[in-house]
Amino acid sequence: MSSVPFLTAELLAAPALTHGFFTRFGGVSEGVYASLNGGVGSGDAPKAVAENRARIAAALGVAPERLAVPHQVHSSEAAAISNHWAPGARPRCDALVTSTPGLALGVTGADCGMILFADEQACVVGAAHAGWRGALAGIIEATVAAMERIGARRGDIVGVLGPCIAQSSYEVGPEFVAAFAAAGEDVRRFFAPGGKRDHSMFDLNSYIAERAARAGVGQFEDLALDTYADEQRFYSYRRATHRNEPDYGRLVSAIALS
Repeated sequence: MSSVPFLTAELLAAPALTHGFFTRFGGVSEGVYASLNGGVGSGDAPKAVAENRARIAAALGVAPERLAVPHQVHSSEAAAISNHWAPGARPRCDALVTSTPGLALGVTGADCGMILFADEQACVVGAAHAGWRGALAGIIEATVAAMERIGARRGDIVGVLGPCIAQSSYEVGPEFVAAFAAAGEDVRRFFAPGGKRDHSMFDLNSYIAERAARAGVGQFEDLALDTYADEQRFYSYRRATHRNEPDYGRLVSAIALS
């Protein structure tokens, strides 16, 4: 099995942790999925996705059956797990947390934020998928609360935002801004004028960082990597949509206690 390259963050560089923000390099998928597509919900060949995930697990130092990735639904639901679930029992949620060593927690994304969390002192880790819907609904706060329930302390938690779509690539319509205004958010902080009339550019990175601060996360790091602009390294749902491509691959970000 070939090793695959991945990105890491200084905040998560600790002896008790292993983590990776995986790119699209190092897999076996072809076409629009080339090559490390980790999305079981994509139209890619299931055997290719399984092999890609096995390579990701190996890079993290765990067996393929020890890489847990939920069925993501853009929710504010976070689940604490102590073992991998039985076949067919994959939870529908957008974050996982655990205190079990050797159990890797992963999320997928192709523009949405993928956030890895850790409280090294308490030996608790988490992984969250935060698109605009999930972030607005409170997935980050839910992840921190779930970590706290199994022993973490908010002020000791660090969080890292991996590759996601940048503000310069994220133009949205007025209904999008209205949803944030209706939720009581200061839209002037997270939206800039867009290129089209009544359109705006949304800063998902800053909004995720703001929600992490509200949740009491002790330290937060943004890798500041734009999935839309960096076609060589990252998949992008929005880029694929703009090109009328039939589908798109999914990136994987994952973390485990050593």
